[in-house]
Amino acid sequence: MATPKPTDVGAPGKALFAQVQFYVECSKDLDVNEAENLAKLLESNGAVQYPRSTDDRVLETKITHIISATSDFPDYERAVDALKAVVKPDWVKASLLKGRLANPRQYSPDPRLFFTGLVVCCADLPAGDEDAIIGGVLAMGGLYSSPVSKLVTHIVALTMDSEKCETAVNRNLRCKIVLPHWFDDCLKLGKRIDEGPYCLPDPDILQKRPEDRIPEAGRPDLHGASSSVPGQLPTPSKELNSTSRQLTVFKRKRVMLSSDLEIGRHLRGTIEDLVVKGGGHVTGSVHKANIFICQYRDSLEYRIASRAGRDVGNLPWLYYLITHNTWTSPLRRLLHYPVARDGLPGFKDFRICLSNYNGEARVYLENVAKAAGGEFTRTMKEDNTHLITAHTVSEKCDAAKEWNVNLVNHLWLEESYAKWEIQTLTDSRYTTFPKRTNLGEIVGRTPVDKEAIERYFFPEGSDFDPNSEGATIKKSTYPKDRGHKSSTVVCSDPVPHRTFQPDEPTPGASKMNRRPSDGALLKTPAPSRYTREGKENETPSTTGSRSAKDRAVARLHDLAPDIALFEKESKRVGGVIFGGRKSVEDLCPDGNRKRSLSKEEDSSTEVDEETRGAKRAKKTRPPATMRLLLSGYKRWVGGAKKEGEDRARLRELGIMISVDPANCTHLAAPNIIRTQKFICALAHAPIILSIDFVDQCLEENKKLQPENFLLNDPEGEKRLGMKLIDATARARENKGRLLQGYSIFCTETVHGGFDTYKSIVEANGGKCLLYRARAGSSISRAGGLDGDADDSVSDTPEYAYLLSGVAQDEVRLWPKFRQMTQASGKIPRIVRTDWMLDLALSQRITWHETYELKEDNVPVDE
Repeated sequence: MATPKPTDVGAPGKALFAQVQFYVECSKDLDVNEAENLAKLLESNGAVQYPRSTDDRVLETKITHIISATSDFPDYERAVDALKAVVKPDWVKASLLKGRLANPRQYSPDPRLFFTGLVVCCADLPAGDEDAIIGGVLAMGGLYSSPVSKLVTHIVALTMDSEKCETAVNRNLRCKIVLPHWFDDCLKLGKRIDEGPYCLPDPDILQKRPEDRIPEAGRPDLHGASSSVPGQLPTPSKELNSTSRQLTVFKRKRVMLSSDLEIGRHLRGTIEDLVVKGGGHVTGSVHKANIFICQYRDSLEYRIASRAGRDVGNLPWLYYLITHNTWTSPLRRLLHYPVARDGLPGFKDFRICLSNYNGEARVYLENVAKAAGGEFTRTMKEDNTHLITAHTVSEKCDAAKEWNVNLVNHLWLEESYAKWEIQTLTDSRYTTFPKRTNLGEIVGRTPVDKEAIERYFFPEGSDFDPNSEGATIKKSTYPKDRGHKSSTVVCSDPVPHRTFQPDEPTPGASKMNRRPSDGALLKTPAPSRYTREGKENETPSTTGSRSAKDRAVARLHDLAPDIALFEKESKRVGGVIFGGRKSVEDLCPDGNRKRSLSKEEDSSTEVDEETRGAKRAKKTRPPATMRLLLSGYKRWVGGAKKEGEDRARLRELGIMISVDPANCTHLAAPNIIRTQKFICALAHAPIILSIDFVDQCLEENKKLQPENFLLNDPEGEKRLGMKLIDATARARENKGRLLQGYSIFCTETVHGGFDTYKSIVEANGGKCLLYRARAGSSISRAGGLDGDADDSVSDTPEYAYLLSGVAQDEVRLWPKFRQMTQASGKIPRIVRTDWMLDLALSQRITWHETYELKEDNVPVDE
């Protein structure tokens, strides 16, 4: 993008950036020369640049914007808490091109907004799908463009035949044309993955077979961050002796090395020399340090530093700073933060194995599993509890399905460690494996959840030091809860402290510094969240100081306009908890609206009228009182656009089309059919309707009474030997637990597919295990069947079932299954799939000899 020329816009004599006071944060992606050019461009359009203060407290100035290519700089969290706009350099150019200040959120470097920088255009998609994609892109920091322009980065289409795709090709636009599946998979994972396998005209997810090899994905940026145990100290001596580059990452930093690092005197001295040569200082007091290096999370000094908002990291993190000479937060990578001695509670019972990860990513996940307290195994065995894999194409994955080992991606491990709580395996994010994508490409993108760590390791009050005469140190961070009053006691640096490291002599306590104490901790109020410019220190107030009272009165006078504004805003409906200006239309009923805005307020709300119109229209949509699952509905076959329009119309009537059988309240079908949706939904006892209900609602454009459209299929009931009303009643009694405690084996090539029968068995509370007759397989791991519920066979010994067809590759498994079952003391039964389908449809366990398969049933090839 060409650099825009300085331009004055808006009111006469007023430049575009007239209200912008900024600071440019340099990094490896934004060097000094680029930062200077960017600053000149901003200043030429009316902005004011503020130099960084010597003590790094940039938030105490009048800065409104921080320009940075990354969120990985020391003041990012404090800037966000202080409501400063942190934007990428593209925000400046985009604002100049638009002639107005662009939305900062669309140019935020926040890694959680993983669609930042995307400009998406949709081509011939169903209305519902298009709305969902647009909403997801906007929520995750991207932009939407209706026409195709040179600013568009991605066109979402199903084929290359659309007019927008042809326009992009003919104009040679540098944009990617992707399937909507890419957005779906990104939103499921909560991470942005490579769009290569989804790009038209020949997307890999449609061209390649599931068993085809998936390319490896390395993460070289994990080098130096893949272990919590320090390696060899980096030696940047060559670079330090060079005139072209100096170690500057410790400039104006005060570093403290904890005693739990267990490093020798020589190594400690070497590290201290590097810090000093880099412009920093080494201290033995945690009260004076703004960087605290330790190995574990259980020391008092760790809690003091953490509560005070200091940067707390381990030795590998310090080595990383020395090696790269670039600042990075210790919270950004899991293993750059101190570890817990005893690991994550409950994690020691897990035996974890990895598959399809390679290089630094594999080493990193191994060490995260060990740091969490789990047992890591390099080989896959039947007693493993979890297999963490980047995709499902491997022998280990096949064995995990057969042995019923939990199959998850690395996000489960990372987020369990980051949030310090074992995450549930039912979250679909942890069992999502996009086709043709190696999830190794997103390893290491999960940061430490500081709020979760605070709850477990340094809650409020845990930083009290009984050996200190003074109080704890002043926090350097700004609390996220603006209404919360801090109880932390202020203590300035010159106050002596009794806990000093041997490398720094303990200063003597003079009589002037001694204070009478009766055992109670003297507390003073916490300082204001923001200090006015030019104020060097916050002096604690005393009960007998007239000057302190005068300063307090003067400060209160200065804050009077803000207090008045807050009182005014707090009288609004909903208060001020959500922020932003409210429209009068959102606060007043339609019939009783009053004009209470001034002309200036009216003009300010007109700007957002168009964007708010769509949101107000959505508020009129009635709540979904029916979640309807469709099975066997042929009206939408081959008409994706028609389907989207009909779904939207039904939603306006209060009918939401569901795709989850476990979550539907109603099921519509033309008759009793043995489809996966119908059978799985029946286990949850929905109200079963005729498909005519949907057609009539669309035809009359209103929600009809579902009781008038109950499914009646006497022919189907006679053919299947069951009554639908009785099956529904039994389903309500079973409550999805018909097969609870049962484990059903199934061959891989069974007619209908293993996944189909797995979903049916699990919908009824059982477990379905893939059987491949692997060596070492046993029925004890799966837990056998406790016998049939049918009265005719209630006294028979327990059975083990194998769902199978009569293909030769399936028949070859029968002898081994019988041998395995008999070795465990059970009776094998190899059955047709009809047994499972009839069982699930009737909602009761029955048995007939016709269900059993024997070698006599196998057709002989002529």
